[in-house]
Amino acid sequence: MKRFIIIGLGNFGSGVAETLHRMGHDVIALDTSEHAVDRIAPYVGRAAVGDGRDVRTLERAGARDANAAVVSTGDDITASVLTTLSLRDLGLREIYVKVVSRDHARVMAKLGVTETVFPERDSAIRLGHRIATQSLLNYVQLAANFSIQEMAVPDPWVGQSLRDLQLPRLYRISVIALHDVLTDDIIPVPDPDAPLKESDTLLVAGRDEDLARVARVI
Repeated sequence: MKRFIIIGLGNFGSGVAETLHRMGHDVIALDTSEHAVDRIAPYVGRAAVGDGRDVRTLERAGARDANAAVVSTGDDITASVLTTLSLRDLGLREIYVKVVSRDHARVMAKLGVTETVFPERDSAIRLGHRIATQSLLNYVQLAANFSIQEMAVPDPWVGQSLRDLQLPRLYRISVIALHDVLTDDIIPVPDPDAPLKESDTLLVAGRDEDLARVARVI
């Protein structure tokens, strides 16, 4: 069991806190809003009203012994920066920060945070990819120009096997898993000789331009 401290209990912060708590971890939730704290209290180990910018408040909450922190202070970039600095003063090295703009992300990167998260932008990118390609069901960007996408099996591919399709050679993409939507079974290492079914979706990884080329072909 790890200990996490979540500062800022909007939709994003609350969602992270509840998820970590359900996974069996010790979660400390902190916000300046009493209403937000009352709302999250049943779903975390500890919830307290307090200002994450204040080192003493963080220390009283138990932040010094936390394995990692998540900073989600909404549009208040100043609070985000000062909270991060206070966490650094307490010795935390693993800090994840929700950002609201590219400039905000640049500032946090200069402070050396572990990762910045831009939920609105990430959701917009995923939606853009999905609506641009009818066969695309999901999209997760792993790095610049590299992603994992879930796509329905195109009609011409039904009945063929992955070995028949030769996707790595022809399109430079790799199938990393197969999902049967009827049974909701996910097969992490698909049988290369099994014929694909209409109910299958493919989780494929590759460069964005290669994945886009596949989408155009099908």
